[in-house]
Amino acid sequence: MQVEWYGQSAFRLTDGATTVFIDPFDDLGPMAQRGLRWDYPAIEGVQADLLLVTHEHLDHNGVGAIAGDPPTLRSTAGRLESPIGEVLAVASEHDAAAGTERGPNTLFAFTLGGRRVAHLGDLGQSDLREEQAQALGDVDLLFVPIGDGPTIGAEQAAAIAGRLSARIVVPMHYRTERIDFLEPVDAFAQSAQRVEPLQSSAFDLDALPSGDGPLVVVPAAP
Repeated sequence: MQVEWYGQSAFRLTDGATTVFIDPFDDLGPMAQRGLRWDYPAIEGVQADLLLVTHEHLDHNGVGAIAGDPPTLRSTAGRLESPIGEVLAVASEHDAAAGTERGPNTLFAFTLGGRRVAHLGDLGQSDLREEQAQALGDVDLLFVPIGDGPTIGAEQAAAIAGRLSARIVVPMHYRTERIDFLEPVDAFAQSAQRVEPLQSSAFDLDALPSGDGPLVVVPAAP
């Protein structure tokens, strides 16, 4: 399986001829108007067989950036049919105040290329509820926000990754040289036993180093 990070929480996952895209962004002009720097390149020339949107914030719901008209699952919960089979969508919150500050967020889990994948969107709860953790189960590849502020931070993210027995953990939604808000990846990476910093924003899961214990993979910022 190939994984490519486009910045923030936007990822393309490709297995053979099948592509899933999660949380694309489109025009981020309104963020600049709020005084926030956003220099991630625009998402262009990308097609997908399935598009997932975890919540309706402009840096996550830019469905217009994905070419064609792929089936789209957005901001919903349930066991949902899709071109890749069942997608589990678990209701969660974007804050620690029952969603009253930043609204709802969906945790998506699905199987692609024989691996169980989970993307936690902009999870803002301090921890997963027991029902959420049980629904997600054990995860092979976990995308987890670590930038603090509107989402969980490094310590909470590490605890959740451990709770889900994630084998490969990819941090997301944090400050890079492309944006000037959120916390950087440093604290999360320093808390991990095994870290693989990459020189590219794309990587192949089969090319990652083997070994005991979870591996934190840090792609280069696009």
